[in-house]
Amino acid sequence: MACLTVHDALINVETSGSGAPLVLLHGFMGSARTWDAHLPTFAGRYRVIAPDLLGHGLSAAPADSARYRMACCIADLAAILDHYRLDRVHLLGYSLGGRVALSFAVAHPERVASLILESASPGLADSEERRKRVTADEALAERLERDGLAAFVDNWEQLPLFASQRHLPAQTRAALRSQRMQNNAGGLANSLRGMGTGAQPSLWDRLAGVAMPTLLVVGALDPKFVDIGQAMAQRLPQARLTIVPGAGHTVHLEQPAAFERLVLDHLAECGVSGRP
Repeated sequence: MACLTVHDALINVETSGSGAPLVLLHGFMGSARTWDAHLPTFAGRYRVIAPDLLGHGLSAAPADSARYRMACCIADLAAILDHYRLDRVHLLGYSLGGRVALSFAVAHPERVASLILESASPGLADSEERRKRVTADEALAERLERDGLAAFVDNWEQLPLFASQRHLPAQTRAALRSQRMQNNAGGLANSLRGMGTGAQPSLWDRLAGVAMPTLLVVGALDPKFVDIGQAMAQRLPQARLTIVPGAGHTVHLEQPAAFERLVLDHLAECGVSGRP
């Protein structure tokens, strides 16, 4: 674990393993701990770098929501790579982390050897949709600040997006809730304001220029992101879409063995076999 000062904010970064660099970016209400169960596989073969995004985990939670904007997040990630002297990395992102990964690849294509996007999107193409989403995320942020983290997590866990998680073992669901509860309510609220799906610039018209090999992973029980994944696959020049049976939005949690095999196969196809 290392707490780095990045553009005047402390950002926690977990590192492990050695070999080709693989950066792991968690989703909303997650942290570097999201990937703990996969570290024996990933860190056993690659050099893993897993930051807590701003407002999450052990990273700082600035009061200014502008500090959470996607452009700032991209600059933070570039500074983290500079700190570890990593010119080029393989970038894996889940949900919010997938939007960050894609945004970084658009801004710094020379630094991304390949992309793995799990249940991710390029944002919203329609300006009216973005406006409505910004309004909805502001309402969520205000509810989070007003009612507190526990009540917010209670409601979050009932979203249709996560319905398939109800079939996970009780121990797994408890660990996921514990991880969500370790976040900072103010940081999460400002993350919604600064880098929610509506707040981020749409990348739909930039996908044709994302030339690195890209693996898109979605769960078959997550029809919204299956549709998004299919649309992305048609626009990305070197994309391969895999729809994982028996999984919803959190493929890495619901079908962990299949998820790991997809990641390892993708990296092998990119010429990165990893340490045995």
